[in-house]
Amino acid sequence: MNDNLLSGKTALITGCGRGIGKAIALTLARAGADIVVNDIDQNTVQDLAEEIMELGRKALVCCGSVGLEADIGAMFARIKDEFGHLDILVNNAGITRDNLIAKMTDLEWDQVMDVNLKGVFYSVRAAAEMMKEQAYGKIVNLTSVTALTGNIGQVNYAAAKAGVIGITKTLARELARYKVTVNAVAPGFIDTPMSAAIPDDIKQTIIKGIPLGRAGSPQDIANLVKFLVSNESAYITGQVISCNGGIYI
Repeated sequence: MNDNLLSGKTALITGCGRGIGKAIALTLARAGADIVVNDIDQNTVQDLAEEIMELGRKALVCCGSVGLEADIGAMFARIKDEFGHLDILVNNAGITRDNLIAKMTDLEWDQVMDVNLKGVFYSVRAAAEMMKEQAYGKIVNLTSVTALTGNIGQVNYAAAKAGVIGITKTLARELARYKVTVNAVAPGFIDTPMSAAIPDDIKQTIIKGIPLGRAGSPQDIANLVKFLVSNESAYITGQVISCNGGIYI
């Protein structure tokens, strides 16, 4: 359903080729936003761009890794040329390289930090300059319940996602004077391609620990993001909002 809540806005969603990112991109497009589609997979972003255009919105495809400063620079140059402004940034891109601390390699640590933390830094730095000039902007960073609780085998992921919370709270203070809000969403256990690799018996154990009795859906997260990037959330900034079915209260 198109509700035009975001009519006239341009939104960049990183890592939106599938899962939560794809749900966010389509949800914001249905709400009237033009979408900058970013992912490292050319095929998935092209397919998503076609879906967005079928909704009557513009879609700018920008393949590349958020962990590479050159890719971010090229993407924001294209955004400025194509749209002239960026109203919404959703930092969704993320990877996992799980291992116990005794076995975790430098490469596994660095890969997760490059995408999940440095990628957020590169994106918000570029977006902040555009948003400050126009005195308006909405930034939403995807963190994780793991940043709040920790998780065995995910010291790299938990550390990176905790860092995202620090970025969020600091930028909320820095950018408030420019009418830019910065918030974070902390998903719990969500049914995505990333979680599909988890064995069924472990999934069921996790679900039993969720008070609402089910895994979350990408749409659950997308609905929350849509609220945070709309003007209905104008007085909310610097917050970490959990969407986890009660798994961590």
